[in-house]
Amino acid sequence: MLSCEHGGNRVPATYRALFASPRARRALASHRGYDAGALALAQHLSRRLCAPLVATTVTRLLVEPNRSPHHHALLSEFSRGLDAPARRALVARHHTPHRQAVEEAVRAAMGGGARVLHVGVHSFTPELGGERRTAELSLLYDPRRPHELELCRAWQRMLRAQVEPWRVRRNYPYRGRDDGLTTHLRRVLPADRYLGIELEVNQGLLAAGARGEPAFPAPVRSAVLASLAALLGGRPERRGPQAARRSSVV
Repeated sequence: MLSCEHGGNRVPATYRALFASPRARRALASHRGYDAGALALAQHLSRRLCAPLVATTVTRLLVEPNRSPHHHALLSEFSRGLDAPARRALVARHHTPHRQAVEEAVRAAMGGGARVLHVGVHSFTPELGGERRTAELSLLYDPRRPHELELCRAWQRMLRAQVEPWRVRRNYPYRGRDDGLTTHLRRVLPADRYLGIELEVNQGLLAAGARGEPAFPAPVRSAVLASLAALLGGRPERRGPQAARRSSVV
């Protein structure tokens, strides 16, 4: 199954006043506001692999769905000033539901004893804090979990073979064991049946999409799709209406 924690930079009407300043609007439009290209890539993989997708388009500058409820970065400087009741309401409405939906989808997929691969689709900025990131794609995982380690080694080899010059790294530019949704799910799900991997794609690969929005071009989508399909032991195919109903984007 697939998830996308940073699919958009949408601000619900209740909180628009928090982002009225020019500084806040600039932040929303930047990599801080969302993972450009990630949602479209996740939707492409979902369609072609017949895989359920759970995604949120609410900006992480309001509340960060890929952080635990008590993490210091749960709220940004734009939402941290809310009073305690408002913060609780924000988390209850725009944080908890996404995480619960992903966990419920994983548990449902585990029915009958199946092993589940959960891929969280993300993108990262080519440069941060003056440091140039030296990878086109990366896979984040917990190296202490043998199934995740084995899968990521194989996926890395396949991705490198798709486009020879690509630099495909593991646990870069972030660590797979850092606080995140996959880290939480590893605590509550068995290691032999749950594999939680975060796919990170460099935003330097983005191009203008059909409607002018930033999107990853066909070679990127094809390489990720073909390698992931091969890992799953099959070929990509378009899914039907029944599979489409399993996806949720909020």
